[in-house]
Amino acid sequence: MEEDKDPGMGTLSVWGGEEEYLLQGATQVPVVHSVAFGYPDVDEWLEVALGHQPGHIYSRNTNPTVSAFEEKVRTLEGAEAATSFSTGMAAISNTLFTLLSPGDRVVSYKDTYGGTNKVFLEFLPRFGIQVQLCDTHDHEMIEAEIAKGCQVLYLESPTNPTLKVVDLERLARAGKAAGARVVVDNTFATPINQRPLELGADLVLHSATKFLGGHADALGGVICGRRDLVEQVYHFREINGATLHPMSAYLLLRGMKTLSLRVKHQNQSALHIARFLEARPEVSHVYYPGLESHEQHAIAARQMAGFGGVLSFSLKGGFDAVRSFLPRLKYAHLAANLGSVETVAGPPATTSHVECTRQEREAMGIPEGLIRYSVGIEDTADLLADLEQALQPVR
Repeated sequence: MEEDKDPGMGTLSVWGGEEEYLLQGATQVPVVHSVAFGYPDVDEWLEVALGHQPGHIYSRNTNPTVSAFEEKVRTLEGAEAATSFSTGMAAISNTLFTLLSPGDRVVSYKDTYGGTNKVFLEFLPRFGIQVQLCDTHDHEMIEAEIAKGCQVLYLESPTNPTLKVVDLERLARAGKAAGARVVVDNTFATPINQRPLELGADLVLHSATKFLGGHADALGGVICGRRDLVEQVYHFREINGATLHPMSAYLLLRGMKTLSLRVKHQNQSALHIARFLEARPEVSHVYYPGLESHEQHAIAARQMAGFGGVLSFSLKGGFDAVRSFLPRLKYAHLAANLGSVETVAGPPATTSHVECTRQEREAMGIPEGLIRYSVGIEDTADLLADLEQALQPVR
């Protein structure tokens, strides 16, 4: 008789983290809106309050619906623990401010998400925290800066919006050697395509608003990883109050049931679309790690099970071409979001790096003619035809 095998990612997407919170025969996790949770016995109340036995006290701290969402993410990422936040940026900022103190040093690179970049350049230095941003593709430079000493190594792969990829295992090894906590933003890849904890990360974070939820109807963020670090970040969050709402947690849970199905389809569509765009005369460059022409394709192929549902491409003609092209798309929302069941498209100036000036975007190597294209679950042939007709006037 065969030994029991670990369930696959599709099964975990559906069942992970839910069994404990199913009530009175319900097949779905209920939305628990209660702010507080009462106890008839003061001694039992105290045991729960001190963390000596499971339970909930106040929904700013923990909540049954929110806990089910956290457990599903923890299961999918193979983590020891997880905690959630009101938004993805709350997850990022709470994690950084928990792990860093005045006089500390964080090493990252220039191609992080625009909001993250603002935290690095605008907020952390105000608290006496030194930030070193390296050239993203230069692993030797990153390793050299890590070796000078740092408390946090912050990585994002693939990056938003230019889809650069870094060798997570190599850099995590360098971070550990320097005594740094290694944090990876896994939003673009999702745990279906990439599991950074297996590559040496200490913490993995997601903007759950994106692929995890998948329906563009709930904000949320989550981190998971080493229990001791998650508990530290949880304590910072419970006091500072960036709590995930139970209704948002329910919507994210519901969306995650189809995560594996959605991501696998989006992987396939994105690769077809990237190859199509690479052959178009109106397009000067396509950014997608699944393409053999991508500078870090070999790294991506080694550490990712799929290349993701987001690609970017630059139009010849710059921002004027973007203005002409985007309104012609029939099957794409022009909006500042990604990872949804619907295709979403837009330039960094209004999406990933809206907080940055044109000069700052140029310094990060983001051309003004760039379009970020988040592939939905529509039929691939329809998306290709839509891009074809939208590109013709640009030519």
